[in-house]
Amino acid sequence: MKLRLGIPKGSLQEATLSLFSRAGLRVYTSARSYFAATDDPEIECMLIRAQEMARYVEHGALDAGLTGLDWVLESGLEVVPVTDLIYSKQSMGKVKWVLAVPENSDFQRAEDLAGRIVATELVSFTKNYFASRNVPVRVEFSWGATEVKPPLLADAIVEVTETGSSLRANHLRILETVLESNTQLVANKTVWADPDRRRKIENLAVMLSGAMAAQGRVGLMLNVRKPDLAAVLSLLPALKNPTVAPLADGDWVAVNTIIEEQTAWALIPKLKQANAQGIVEYPLNKVVM
Repeated sequence: MKLRLGIPKGSLQEATLSLFSRAGLRVYTSARSYFAATDDPEIECMLIRAQEMARYVEHGALDAGLTGLDWVLESGLEVVPVTDLIYSKQSMGKVKWVLAVPENSDFQRAEDLAGRIVATELVSFTKNYFASRNVPVRVEFSWGATEVKPPLLADAIVEVTETGSSLRANHLRILETVLESNTQLVANKTVWADPDRRRKIENLAVMLSGAMAAQGRVGLMLNVRKPDLAAVLSLLPALKNPTVAPLADGDWVAVNTIIEEQTAWALIPKLKQANAQGIVEYPLNKVVM
């Protein structure tokens, strides 16, 4: 059994390959090929633009793939959403498709654009968005560099952004958010109905989600005397509750927990002051809930 998996080529490619590596599955790509091998002999990969991924998954050319919710909605095709993987090109958050206009224009809301031209790569979704507001606009496909089109080539744009910096640099202001999107693992409906291949996809989802959950977190181990345990536990945040285990010396216990990495700098000295000993901070590869 071979699972044919689509990896998004382009802006998401490096972030996706890094995620797979942290999950424990290395993907070997070549600048000369759109096909990629993996450490798992049952998984073969193909590099496909995120915009096209849902089409090839829905048609069965791929069993599963990673793409954005935005491109799934834009395609209008039926694929199975397996899990959300919230990362993007620059961050571990969602991206936004926003309606933006020249900063010196009189437009204040979507309704002010009636009869105007809106440029975007997300054509179908944008048409539906304005139709749902009963605002007649002319939506034109943009092949790229969408931010530079207003006001000469379009009156407004619907464009994806993470920080808004590119919009500000091009003297645009945001009127409203049209769609929030994130990366998804999606599967073909027929493949999802096959127990063996579905299990393979579900296992992949577990490992990728675990790698994402570990991002920005570290493990913390320490020893503490029982009389000091309550004070130490009061300092510790945890995903659920810290693990407390007895040591060979009956007066002592071991405490194991997971914390946000950025809190370790302030937390560890406090634990030391609360009489914790043998404090060890260690990196995490995966956290599977």
